[in-house]
Amino acid sequence: MNAFSLKDKVVVVTGGTGILGGSFVLAIAKAGARVVIIGRNQERLEQKKNEVLALGGQALALQADVMEEAQLINARDQILATYGTIDGLVNAAGGNVPEALLTPDQDIFDLNIAATKKAMDLNLWGSVVPTHILGASMLEKGGSIVNISSVSSKKVLTRVLGYSMGKAAIDQYTEWLGVEAATRHAGKIRVNSITPGFFLTEQNRRMLTNEDGSLTERGEKIIRATPYGRFGKPEELNGALIYLLSDASKFVTGITVTVDGGYTVYGGI
Repeated sequence: MNAFSLKDKVVVVTGGTGILGGSFVLAIAKAGARVVIIGRNQERLEQKKNEVLALGGQALALQADVMEEAQLINARDQILATYGTIDGLVNAAGGNVPEALLTPDQDIFDLNIAATKKAMDLNLWGSVVPTHILGASMLEKGGSIVNISSVSSKKVLTRVLGYSMGKAAIDQYTEWLGVEAATRHAGKIRVNSITPGFFLTEQNRRMLTNEDGSLTERGEKIIRATPYGRFGKPEELNGALIYLLSDASKFVTGITVTVDGGYTVYGGI
């Protein structure tokens, strides 16, 4: 038996229409799982579902906002009515809030507090709420929850305070829930995270690249600080993801797998 196979599992991906989340969806389908795609845009949900079907996989596309409990409860009920189980959850929803970014011409004390709170809420509660609504369905059979952290939780990145605080909280939440779930539920539910380095997404593309595709000053600094000398490719996260969702990691909980081209360990020399 292939320990890395997801055959016959049902895996939910929030933020499944984004750059990284969309890559996760296809990787999970290729590994044999029935994948549930959760997002806010119905058209993009259907597009991603059709990509899975074109691979010969099975998919269910559900429109829901990860910050809205009622919508997630409805999504959970539809999943259970369709497949009868939830075996995995990937919390890929999140990202920067434009109004929360501190611009170069602003002082630190000009920070938009309301927008900063919104960014933190999205990146923390946007994973906590789905976990507690969907994760409870794993109590009988067991399952795996994978959160998405960020290198901004390990090293200070200028301008993105709300996002960084949310991801730092995700690190603590992953460890806390991993321990609590293991001790309270006989190790049936495991909780881990992936810490991506810099990948071009819809949220950060304008900060890292110019309209002509060249790097911004911020983008150049990041490349210089990354031993691999480039941004990551979305599919380069998939190996870590499949490992954490599969039985190959059944004695692993409370950890983060860092996929950053060496960024967080590089001393600059």
